[in-house]
Amino acid sequence: MLLLIALAAGGLFGLGIALSGMINPAKVQGFLNLFGDWDPSLALVMGGALLVFAPGYWWWRRNGRATAAIGCDLPKVPAPTIDIRLVLGALIFGIGWGLVGICPGPALGLTASLQWQAGVFVLAMILGFWLVGKLKR
Repeated sequence: MLLLIALAAGGLFGLGIALSGMINPAKVQGFLNLFGDWDPSLALVMGGALLVFAPGYWWWRRNGRATAAIGCDLPKVPAPTIDIRLVLGALIFGIGWGLVGICPGPALGLTASLQWQAGVFVLAMILGFWLVGKLKR
């Protein structure tokens, strides 16, 4: 059952970013171009996502557990620790997102377009996951 819920959620996410045009790197770069031809549509999509997410998060916080997830508990600490790994990871992600206009979710959606750039991005992403796993050990 959880697999079906995950598949439906992933499909809904993919459909949403495809219909909103957020798998188009030019849309993302237009949003990040604050001093040029700024495109606010990404902020509207993010706002809509927050409106959908907020009631479930409220329920999760109130009950202390998720209904359709295994091992998805709220952290017991008051706030995450901001350390060098977090800052460097955020910088690398942000620079990459700004340069190419793609983040992991839309990159997976873009692979369906069979554009070689999407394939290169996904391979680099997988390599990055592997490298982080090696560096953690």
